[in-house]
Amino acid sequence: MAEKDFDLLGASGFIRDRLYFATLRSKPKSTANTHYFCTDDEFVYENFYADFGPLHLAALYRYCCKLNKKLKSFTLTRKRIVHYTTFDQRRRANAAVLIGCYSVIYLKKTPEEAFRSLTSGTNAFYLPFRDASLVSCTYNLSVLDCLQGVCKALQHNFFDFETFDVDEYEHYERVENGDFNWIVPGKFLAFSGPHLKTKVENGYPLHAPEAYFPYFRKHNVTTVVRLNKKVYDAKRFTDAGFQHHDLFFVDGSTPSDAIMQRFLHVCESTQGAVAVHCKAGLGRTGTLIGCYLMKHYRFTAPEAIAWIRICRPGSVIGPQQHFLEE
Repeated sequence: MAEKDFDLLGASGFIRDRLYFATLRSKPKSTANTHYFCTDDEFVYENFYADFGPLHLAALYRYCCKLNKKLKSFTLTRKRIVHYTTFDQRRRANAAVLIGCYSVIYLKKTPEEAFRSLTSGTNAFYLPFRDASLVSCTYNLSVLDCLQGVCKALQHNFFDFETFDVDEYEHYERVENGDFNWIVPGKFLAFSGPHLKTKVENGYPLHAPEAYFPYFRKHNVTTVVRLNKKVYDAKRFTDAGFQHHDLFFVDGSTPSDAIMQRFLHVCESTQGAVAVHCKAGLGRTGTLIGCYLMKHYRFTAPEAIAWIRICRPGSVIGPQQHFLEE
Protein backbone atom coordinates (compact mmCIF):
# COMPACT_ATOMS: atom_id res chain seq x y z
CA MET A 1 0.00 0.00 0.00
CA ALA A 2 1.60 3.23 -1.13
CA GLU A 3 2.12 5.92 1.49
CA LYS A 4 0.13 8.43 -0.51
CA ASP A 5 -2.89 6.13 -0.26
CA PHE A 6 -2.88 6.29 3.51
CA ASP A 7 -5.16 9.31 3.81
CA LEU A 8 -7.65 7.69 1.46
CA LEU A 9 -8.33 4.88 3.89
CA GLY A 10 -10.74 7.02 5.83
CA ALA A 11 -8.80 6.26 8.99
CA SER A 12 -9.76 7.68 12.38
CA GLY A 13 -7.08 9.91 13.87
CA PHE A 14 -6.27 9.81 17.61
CA ILE A 15 -2.89 11.55 17.65
CA ARG A 16 -2.15 13.67 14.59
CA ASP A 17 0.47 12.04 12.32
CA ARG A 18 1.02 9.38 14.98
CA LEU A 19 -1.91 7.15 15.98
CA TYR A 20 -4.77 5.99 13.77
CA PHE A 21 -7.55 3.40 13.63
CA ALA A 22 -8.51 1.94 10.26
CA THR A 23 -10.86 -0.66 8.79
CA LEU A 24 -9.18 -2.54 5.94
CA ARG A 25 -10.22 -5.29 3.56
CA SER A 26 -6.81 -6.92 3.42
CA LYS A 27 -3.73 -7.16 5.59
CA PRO A 28 -1.45 -4.18 4.87
CA LYS A 29 2.34 -4.25 4.81
CA SER A 30 4.12 -1.86 7.13
CA THR A 31 6.23 0.73 5.29
CA ALA A 32 9.10 3.08 6.10
CA ASN A 33 6.64 5.59 7.53
CA THR A 34 3.73 3.51 8.76
CA HIS A 35 3.50 0.61 11.22
CA TYR A 36 0.31 -1.48 11.07
CA PHE A 37 -0.93 -3.85 13.75
CA CYS A 38 -4.13 -5.81 14.36
CA THR A 39 -5.38 -7.40 17.59
CA ASP A 40 -8.50 -9.17 16.27
CA ASP A 41 -6.95 -12.63 16.69
CA GLU A 42 -5.11 -11.77 19.90
CA PHE A 43 -8.06 -10.51 21.94
CA VAL A 44 -11.04 -12.76 21.29
CA TYR A 45 -14.33 -12.56 23.17
CA GLU A 46 -15.56 -15.85 24.64
CA ASN A 47 -19.28 -15.74 23.99
CA PHE A 48 -22.04 -17.42 25.97
CA TYR A 49 -24.74 -17.27 23.28
CA ALA A 50 -25.24 -14.51 20.69
CA ASP A 51 -23.17 -11.97 22.63
CA PHE A 52 -19.85 -10.91 21.09
CA GLY A 53 -18.38 -8.23 23.34
CA PRO A 54 -17.18 -5.92 24.75
CA LEU A 55 -13.82 -7.48 25.65
CA HIS A 56 -13.03 -7.83 29.34
CA LEU A 57 -10.80 -5.69 31.54
CA ALA A 58 -7.73 -7.93 31.18
CA ALA A 59 -7.88 -7.64 27.38
CA LEU A 60 -8.22 -3.86 27.65
CA TYR A 61 -5.24 -3.76 30.01
CA ARG A 62 -3.08 -5.92 27.71
CA TYR A 63 -4.08 -3.80 24.71
CA CYS A 64 -3.11 -0.58 26.51
CA CYS A 65 0.27 -2.06 27.48
CA LYS A 66 0.85 -3.14 23.88
CA LEU A 67 -0.03 0.27 22.45
CA ASN A 68 1.99 2.18 25.06
CA LYS A 69 4.98 0.00 24.20
CA LYS A 70 4.61 0.80 20.49
CA LEU A 71 4.28 4.54 21.13
CA LYS A 72 7.42 4.46 23.30
CA SER A 73 9.39 2.18 20.95
CA PHE A 74 12.58 3.75 19.60
CA THR A 75 12.24 1.98 16.24
CA LEU A 76 8.71 3.35 15.77
CA THR A 77 9.49 6.91 16.90
CA ARG A 78 9.01 8.51 13.49
CA LYS A 79 6.27 6.21 12.23
CA ARG A 80 2.54 6.51 12.07
CA ILE A 81 1.05 3.68 14.12
CA VAL A 82 -2.16 2.27 12.68
CA HIS A 83 -4.35 -0.15 14.62
CA TYR A 84 -6.37 -1.79 11.86
CA THR A 85 -9.34 -4.12 11.97
CA THR A 86 -11.42 -5.90 9.33
CA PHE A 87 -14.98 -5.53 8.11
CA ASP A 88 -16.12 -8.28 10.50
CA GLN A 89 -18.57 -6.03 12.37
CA ARG A 90 -18.27 -7.84 15.70
CA ARG A 91 -14.47 -7.77 15.82
CA ARG A 92 -14.51 -4.20 14.57
CA ALA A 93 -16.76 -3.04 17.42
CA ASN A 94 -14.46 -4.74 19.95
CA ALA A 95 -11.37 -3.15 18.39
CA ALA A 96 -13.06 0.27 18.47
CA VAL A 97 -13.76 -0.08 22.21
CA LEU A 98 -10.10 -0.94 22.82
CA ILE A 99 -8.60 2.09 21.10
CA GLY A 100 -11.46 4.32 22.25
CA CYS A 101 -10.89 3.35 25.89
CA TYR A 102 -7.13 3.77 25.44
CA SER A 103 -7.68 7.35 24.33
CA VAL A 104 -9.97 8.02 27.33
CA ILE A 105 -7.51 6.49 29.83
CA TYR A 106 -4.17 7.65 28.41
CA LEU A 107 -4.88 10.54 26.02
CA LYS A 108 -7.40 12.06 28.45
CA LYS A 109 -10.06 12.40 25.77
CA THR A 110 -13.70 12.55 26.81
CA PRO A 111 -15.76 9.53 25.68
CA GLU A 112 -17.52 11.83 23.22
CA GLU A 113 -14.22 13.05 21.73
CA ALA A 114 -12.95 9.48 21.45
CA PHE A 115 -16.17 8.38 19.77
CA ARG A 116 -16.01 11.36 17.42
CA SER A 117 -12.54 10.18 16.35
CA LEU A 118 -13.88 6.66 15.79
CA THR A 119 -16.74 7.92 13.63
CA SER A 120 -14.68 10.49 11.72
CA GLY A 121 -13.47 7.94 9.18
CA THR A 122 -15.39 6.60 6.22
CA ASN A 123 -16.88 3.73 8.22
CA ALA A 124 -18.85 5.56 10.87
CA PHE A 125 -21.22 2.74 11.87
CA TYR A 126 -20.38 0.35 14.73
CA LEU A 127 -22.45 -2.71 15.52
CA PRO A 128 -23.99 -2.34 18.99
CA PHE A 129 -23.33 -5.03 21.62
CA ARG A 130 -26.07 -7.31 22.91
CA ASP A 131 -26.83 -9.45 25.94
CA ALA A 132 -25.77 -13.07 26.52
CA SER A 133 -29.03 -14.74 25.55
CA LEU A 134 -30.51 -16.82 22.76
CA VAL A 135 -33.58 -14.67 22.15
CA SER A 136 -33.59 -11.74 19.75
CA CYS A 137 -31.85 -8.64 21.02
CA THR A 138 -34.11 -5.97 22.55
CA TYR A 139 -31.45 -3.68 24.00
CA ASN A 140 -28.45 -2.18 22.22
CA LEU A 141 -25.28 -1.22 24.09
CA SER A 142 -23.20 1.10 21.92
CA VAL A 143 -19.46 1.58 21.61
CA LEU A 144 -20.00 5.05 23.12
CA ASP A 145 -21.81 3.50 26.12
CA CYS A 146 -18.71 1.37 26.74
CA LEU A 147 -16.39 4.39 26.58
CA GLN A 148 -18.66 6.30 28.96
CA GLY A 149 -18.82 3.36 31.39
CA VAL A 150 -15.04 3.02 31.48
CA CYS A 151 -14.64 6.79 31.88
CA LYS A 152 -17.07 6.85 34.84
CA ALA A 153 -15.27 3.88 36.44
CA LEU A 154 -11.94 5.70 35.97
CA GLN A 155 -13.32 8.85 37.61
CA HIS A 156 -14.36 6.78 40.64
CA ASN A 157 -11.02 4.92 40.80
CA PHE A 158 -12.60 1.52 40.12
CA PHE A 159 -9.41 0.57 38.26
CA ASP A 160 -5.86 1.80 37.88
CA PHE A 161 -3.75 0.21 35.15
CA GLU A 162 -0.56 1.30 36.95
CA THR A 163 -1.35 -1.24 39.71
CA PHE A 164 -3.79 -3.62 37.95
CA ASP A 165 -2.96 -7.30 38.55
CA VAL A 166 -3.87 -8.88 35.23
CA ASP A 167 -2.72 -12.36 36.27
CA GLU A 168 -4.99 -12.31 39.31
CA TYR A 169 -7.93 -11.14 37.20
CA GLU A 170 -7.40 -13.91 34.64
CA HIS A 171 -6.85 -16.53 37.35
CA TYR A 172 -10.01 -15.93 39.38
CA GLU A 173 -12.35 -15.36 36.45
CA ARG A 174 -11.78 -18.99 35.46
CA VAL A 175 -14.48 -21.41 36.60
CA GLU A 176 -11.98 -23.80 38.19
CA ASN A 177 -10.49 -21.00 40.31
CA GLY A 178 -13.72 -19.55 41.66
CA ASP A 179 -15.35 -17.68 38.76
CA PHE A 180 -15.45 -14.24 40.35
CA ASN A 181 -14.71 -10.64 39.42
CA TRP A 182 -14.50 -7.37 41.29
CA ILE A 183 -16.96 -4.81 39.92
CA VAL A 184 -16.00 -2.18 42.50
CA PRO A 185 -12.70 -3.15 44.18
CA GLY A 186 -13.11 -3.34 47.94
CA LYS A 187 -16.91 -3.08 47.68
CA PHE A 188 -18.53 -5.50 45.20
CA LEU A 189 -17.43 -8.96 44.12
CA ALA A 190 -19.67 -10.88 41.69
CA PHE A 191 -19.36 -14.66 41.80
CA SER A 192 -20.94 -17.89 40.63
CA GLY A 193 -23.19 -19.57 43.19
CA PRO A 194 -21.42 -22.03 45.55
CA HIS A 195 -22.54 -25.67 45.71
CA LEU A 196 -22.96 -28.28 48.43
CA LYS A 197 -19.46 -29.60 48.00
CA THR A 198 -16.36 -29.01 45.93
CA LYS A 199 -16.27 -31.51 43.07
CA VAL A 200 -16.16 -31.85 39.30
CA GLU A 201 -19.54 -32.68 37.78
CA ASN A 202 -19.78 -33.51 34.07
CA GLY A 203 -16.39 -31.85 33.59
CA TYR A 204 -17.60 -28.70 35.32
CA PRO A 205 -15.84 -27.65 38.57
CA LEU A 206 -18.17 -26.86 41.49
CA HIS A 207 -17.05 -25.05 44.67
CA ALA A 208 -18.34 -25.37 48.23
CA PRO A 209 -18.69 -22.20 50.35
CA GLU A 210 -15.47 -23.08 52.20
CA ALA A 211 -13.47 -22.79 48.96
CA TYR A 212 -14.06 -19.01 49.06
CA PHE A 213 -13.18 -18.37 52.72
CA PRO A 214 -9.42 -17.73 52.35
CA TYR A 215 -9.83 -15.24 49.49
CA PHE A 216 -12.82 -13.52 51.13
CA ARG A 217 -10.99 -13.11 54.44
CA LYS A 218 -7.84 -11.82 52.77
CA HIS A 219 -9.80 -9.21 50.79
CA ASN A 220 -12.14 -8.07 53.58
CA VAL A 221 -15.32 -9.59 52.14
CA THR A 222 -17.64 -9.52 55.16
CA THR A 223 -21.04 -10.14 53.60
CA VAL A 224 -22.53 -12.64 51.15
CA VAL A 225 -25.80 -11.98 49.31
CA ARG A 226 -27.57 -14.93 47.66
CA LEU A 227 -30.15 -14.20 44.96
CA ASN A 228 -30.91 -17.73 43.76
CA LYS A 229 -32.59 -20.73 45.38
CA LYS A 230 -30.79 -22.41 48.26
CA VAL A 231 -28.16 -24.88 47.08
CA TYR A 232 -26.01 -24.71 50.25
CA ASP A 233 -26.79 -23.97 53.91
CA ALA A 234 -26.18 -20.29 54.76
CA LYS A 235 -24.84 -21.43 58.16
CA ARG A 236 -21.64 -22.48 56.40
CA PHE A 237 -20.93 -18.79 55.79
CA THR A 238 -22.36 -17.40 59.04
CA ASP A 239 -20.56 -19.98 61.22
CA ALA A 240 -17.34 -18.82 59.56
CA GLY A 241 -18.03 -15.21 60.57
CA PHE A 242 -19.61 -13.85 57.38
CA GLN A 243 -22.97 -12.10 57.24
CA HIS A 244 -25.36 -13.84 54.83
CA HIS A 245 -28.54 -12.48 53.26
CA ASP A 246 -31.12 -14.23 51.07
CA LEU A 247 -32.84 -12.01 48.50
CA PHE A 248 -34.33 -14.53 46.09
CA PHE A 249 -35.90 -13.62 42.77
CA VAL A 250 -36.47 -15.78 39.69
CA ASP A 251 -33.61 -16.47 37.27
CA GLY A 252 -33.66 -14.07 34.32
CA SER A 253 -36.28 -11.83 35.95
CA THR A 254 -36.08 -8.37 37.52
CA PRO A 255 -36.11 -7.68 41.28
CA SER A 256 -39.15 -6.28 43.08
CA ASP A 257 -38.85 -2.85 44.63
CA ALA A 258 -38.66 -4.49 48.08
CA ILE A 259 -35.75 -6.74 47.03
CA MET A 260 -33.90 -3.82 45.47
CA GLN A 261 -34.35 -1.64 48.58
CA ARG A 262 -33.23 -4.47 50.89
CA PHE A 263 -30.15 -5.05 48.74
CA LEU A 264 -29.23 -1.36 48.79
CA HIS A 265 -29.76 -1.24 52.57
CA VAL A 266 -27.55 -4.30 53.17
CA CYS A 267 -24.75 -2.86 51.02
CA GLU A 268 -25.03 0.62 52.53
CA SER A 269 -24.85 -0.69 56.10
CA THR A 270 -22.03 -3.18 55.56
CA GLN A 271 -18.46 -2.54 56.63
CA GLY A 272 -16.21 -4.33 54.17
CA ALA A 273 -16.92 -5.82 50.77
CA VAL A 274 -20.08 -7.60 49.62
CA ALA A 275 -19.88 -10.80 47.56
CA VAL A 276 -23.02 -11.22 45.46
CA HIS A 277 -24.11 -14.39 43.68
CA CYS A 278 -27.07 -15.91 41.89
CA LYS A 279 -26.72 -19.16 39.93
CA ALA A 280 -24.09 -18.02 37.41
CA GLY A 281 -23.39 -14.65 39.03
CA LEU A 282 -24.30 -12.79 35.84
CA GLY A 283 -27.92 -11.74 35.41
CA ARG A 284 -29.49 -11.12 38.81
CA THR A 285 -26.11 -10.35 40.36
CA GLY A 286 -25.16 -7.75 37.74
CA THR A 287 -28.61 -6.17 37.89
CA LEU A 288 -28.56 -5.41 41.62
CA ILE A 289 -24.95 -4.24 41.59
CA GLY A 290 -26.01 -2.00 38.69
CA CYS A 291 -28.71 -0.44 40.89
CA TYR A 292 -26.05 0.45 43.46
CA LEU A 293 -23.74 1.97 40.81
CA MET A 294 -26.61 4.11 39.56
CA LYS A 295 -27.65 5.29 43.03
CA HIS A 296 -24.26 5.91 44.63
CA TYR A 297 -21.91 6.60 41.73
CA ARG A 298 -24.42 8.22 39.38
CA PHE A 299 -23.84 5.78 36.52
CA THR A 300 -26.48 5.83 33.80
CA ALA A 301 -28.04 2.42 33.01
CA PRO A 302 -25.92 1.91 29.85
CA GLU A 303 -22.74 3.00 31.69
CA ALA A 304 -23.47 0.54 34.50
CA ILE A 305 -24.24 -2.33 32.10
CA ALA A 306 -21.11 -1.59 30.06
CA TRP A 307 -18.79 -1.42 33.07
CA ILE A 308 -20.23 -4.55 34.70
CA ARG A 309 -19.87 -6.51 31.43
CA ILE A 310 -16.29 -5.32 30.94
CA CYS A 311 -15.53 -6.59 34.46
CA ARG A 312 -17.66 -9.73 34.14
CA PRO A 313 -18.73 -10.63 30.58
CA GLY A 314 -22.28 -11.91 30.13
CA SER A 315 -23.77 -9.83 32.95
CA VAL A 316 -27.28 -8.28 32.91
CA ILE A 317 -29.62 -10.18 30.61
CA GLY A 318 -32.90 -9.62 28.74
CA PRO A 319 -35.52 -7.64 30.70
CA GLN A 320 -32.92 -6.76 33.33
CA GLN A 321 -31.41 -4.27 30.86
CA HIS A 322 -34.73 -2.45 30.51
CA PHE A 323 -35.30 -2.59 34.28
CA LEU A 324 -32.07 -0.63 34.88
CA GLU A 325 -33.02 1.81 32.11
CA GLU A 326 -36.37 2.48 33.78
